[in-house]
Amino acid sequence: LKYRAKEEVEDNTDANMEGALIARDRVGVQDFVLLDSHTSETSFLNNLRKRYQENLIYTYIGTLLVSVNPYKELDIYTVTQMQLYRGVNFFELPPHLYAIADNAYRVMCSEYNNHFILISGESGAGKTEASKKILQYYAVTCPTTEQLQIVRDRLLLSNPVLEAFGNAKTLRNDNSSRFGKYMDIQFDFKGAPVGGHILSYLIEKSRVVHQNHGERNFHIFYQLLEGGDKDLLCWLGLERNPQKYAYLIQGRCAKVFSINDKNDWKIVRKAFSIIDFTEKDLEHLFGIVASVLHLGNIQFEEDSNGHAIIRNGTQIKWISKVSLTSQVLSPLNVDLAFYARDAVAKAIYGRTFTWLVNKINGSLANKDSTRKTVIGLLDIYGFEVLDTNSFEQFCINYCNEKLQQLLIEMTLKAEQEEYELEGIEWEPIPYFNNKIICDLVEQKHKGIISILDEECLRPGEATDLSFLEKLEEKVGDHAHFVTRKLADQKTRKSIDWVDFRLLHYAGEVTYCAVGDFSFVLFQVLCNSKNGIIRDCFLLSELDNRRRPETVATQFKNSLMSLIEILMSKEPSYVRCIKPNENKEPGKFDDFLIRHQVKYLGLMEHLRVRRAGFAYRRKYELFLQRYKSLCPATWPHWHGPAAEGVERLIKHIGYKPEEYKLGRTKIFIRFPKTLFATEDAFEFRKHLLGMAALEACWRGALARKEAKKRTWAVQIIRKFINGFINRKKPLCPENIEFVRLVQYNYFMKLRDHVPKTVLDKSWLRPPSILEEVRFAVGFGSDKDGCCSVVICEFTSRRKRALQQKVVASAVFRGKKEGYLQSINQPFADTRLSDCLQSRASLECQMLTPGRCFQYATPVVKYDRNGFKARERLLVLTQSSAYVVEMAKIKQKIDYATLKGKANSVPLLCFQGDVILHCEHIFEVVSKLCVLANKQNLVKVVQGSLRFRIGSGKEGTMVFTVGQESQIFKAKNGQLTVVRPQLSSGNVAHTFSSDAQPL
Repeated sequence: LKYRAKEEVEDNTDANMEGALIARDRVGVQDFVLLDSHTSETSFLNNLRKRYQENLIYTYIGTLLVSVNPYKELDIYTVTQMQLYRGVNFFELPPHLYAIADNAYRVMCSEYNNHFILISGESGAGKTEASKKILQYYAVTCPTTEQLQIVRDRLLLSNPVLEAFGNAKTLRNDNSSRFGKYMDIQFDFKGAPVGGHILSYLIEKSRVVHQNHGERNFHIFYQLLEGGDKDLLCWLGLERNPQKYAYLIQGRCAKVFSINDKNDWKIVRKAFSIIDFTEKDLEHLFGIVASVLHLGNIQFEEDSNGHAIIRNGTQIKWISKVSLTSQVLSPLNVDLAFYARDAVAKAIYGRTFTWLVNKINGSLANKDSTRKTVIGLLDIYGFEVLDTNSFEQFCINYCNEKLQQLLIEMTLKAEQEEYELEGIEWEPIPYFNNKIICDLVEQKHKGIISILDEECLRPGEATDLSFLEKLEEKVGDHAHFVTRKLADQKTRKSIDWVDFRLLHYAGEVTYCAVGDFSFVLFQVLCNSKNGIIRDCFLLSELDNRRRPETVATQFKNSLMSLIEILMSKEPSYVRCIKPNENKEPGKFDDFLIRHQVKYLGLMEHLRVRRAGFAYRRKYELFLQRYKSLCPATWPHWHGPAAEGVERLIKHIGYKPEEYKLGRTKIFIRFPKTLFATEDAFEFRKHLLGMAALEACWRGALARKEAKKRTWAVQIIRKFINGFINRKKPLCPENIEFVRLVQYNYFMKLRDHVPKTVLDKSWLRPPSILEEVRFAVGFGSDKDGCCSVVICEFTSRRKRALQQKVVASAVFRGKKEGYLQSINQPFADTRLSDCLQSRASLECQMLTPGRCFQYATPVVKYDRNGFKARERLLVLTQSSAYVVEMAKIKQKIDYATLKGKANSVPLLCFQGDVILHCEHIFEVVSKLCVLANKQNLVKVVQGSLRFRIGSGKEGTMVFTVGQESQIFKAKNGQLTVVRPQLSSGNVAHTFSSDAQPL
């Protein structure tokens, strides 16, 4: 299953390489594997530059993503972009961080295995932002419920908290992560995020007490001072001005214009509430932050005994109140007192950060015991080379050595597996194997960390120089280690007496052995009244007689655990590159980027990924794409795909050294071979496209002609059948033929009507229309025949036609839906027999002497909130009545009636009666005939104002929607919604006021 998943990824990779081949001259190739000079750093940089200048910041090396920080906003992280990449095969779209995230998620869901995404690069390259974008992608695209939304919020909001306590402004980056972070996102069997877990590595504690010029301490200190409310700062004994705290001003840039500490404080406070921090937790946490600031302001003086003393106890008072006990330090000399003060501050902050991570993990933990799959995000510090490289830089670079070793081994292993399965002979790949450097650092009893442990924990006084001497004794003959004593005359000038140099895979780094490499024990305050301090500094540590581990050993062990975690998961890689030191958009610093390409191991990865062949593709898919280039395979190949590909490449002219045929795939060695094939395909596709277009047009014309002929045949057949059955009574077989004969006869009769009544030369009808002959009076008694025809026109039919004539005069050409209503006859009533009898009886009882003319059910909308009530509308000879249960609710005299019309089935009478009526053309026509006021009906559009009482007006708004609705809108207006009319339904409003509303 694992190989099948990898194989599918490779298939998708190679399948979609072709998508960007045409644009390669303008934007470069979107996969470095397709570089012809894949071993040339210059070609690599040229391709990277070409894409960067087109704002294409992402490029692939196989399944590894190279990301260049654009230092400006790009519109490529929207929800639309997320949905675009969701569920799409890898490389089907241009390179993107979302493609990496989605591919890991889809394979995890389909194969039910664990994945990790390793994000690396130097400070300012965009690692933290990449991690955020991936988290946001999963938050938007994964399935969710209300409960799972809480988990998503906590996952997303854990970032601002960790950044506040673990990130800082450096010379290279305003939001630089000063710790390594690995986060597992847990998913259930449906693919929904249900929890998470965070591991942190080696927070830069030295930053708490010292910052280089142009850098700041951790964000949380400045956020608290800038954004904390007045009461909180007063309780903590803090002032809002960061210039008053020694630990915050060493970099001389406490205020940074690009950082909004006050706004960031609000985000952190909100995050704390979502992640379930109690007020007691926050009280203790902010107390520790304040205590660190107060510690930094403690000043020592020497007494008569040479001991350090504190003249001003103000800071001790605040420390005692908000965090620690009053006994902070034991008697020491002044130098050791300052050193111990800083050591306490670093230890407190470092262990508090660990507590904070554990607290967040408790909030993210999923208690469900069912099996879950995970996607890990590793945001790790990049390889660093500073002017002065301390113990922390040593650990960071050692971590990068291990991760580089992991990357090469996993990539190399994957390539070897594919070659072996395909039966292709594996050719050795030249690359730098940095295992020799990893062993130099971590080897038991012989490595640098083991030597450091021995020096720190051996009896007697250990010094920095004794440690350096031990290194020269134990590893002095190693090819990647050098000191001033061991160096040649040329190199000796660049190494100090207290330095040693390691030759890393990314270049040489000189480390200073003074200070951080020593091990100082100090007494911590385990009896603090601060709950977090008590959790961080346990009494059991003081009583433990076991040999304590040094910081270096702890880091090595945690790194080994991390490597084991990563080895158990399927990998994805994101390599972040910083294009320049000044954070300028569009600036591409070749020297800086070349250095990063080297220490990120991109050239080694590219060489391993190429493994001698730039392109590999399954036979079926290769044949499907390029079969048009060979007559034998075009348009269809009916044999085995492998034989078809072999026939195809022989016709194209591939040379033996340009390709290899595996068991299921073809391997092409050189990109230029693929480019030539692709160019030939594009040319052929153009020709085929023209031919296909011509063929499609001919086909369309032929289909149109065939359809016309088919229609003609059907019509001819129908009328021949009608002629055969013409003498039968009207039936489906002859009705269209008879109607055609009738139509043709009457059209001829129109032009041959006799000029006088005495003229007997009527046009003779066909035999099937003999009854017309008698109806129009071909006999000798014309008057008698005409009387018969007229008598057939009953008074009821006459009234109906009169009403239709009125409807035509009122609505024709003015009202949508009128034409569809013409063939619908008007009824005398719209009530059932039972309701009609009841309505007639009620009218006679309520209006004696009034003759019932017409009745129909209506819905009345009253003026108090437009509530709907069912009523009957009854029309008599002189008035209209709105009736309910033998009660006349309203009476409208025709003499006072005026009106308007709109496009929904609605009536409005006398300014305060609004009725909903279905048969509106019928009702209005009958009302116009009875009131003899058809000239007063006017058509209006959009809205209509009406009176709802004495001096008050209302508004009806008419609009079109999905379905019919009548409701009171929020603005108090009666809103009428109708669908696009397809029938004769219309609406009208009438008013009895002197002026039409």
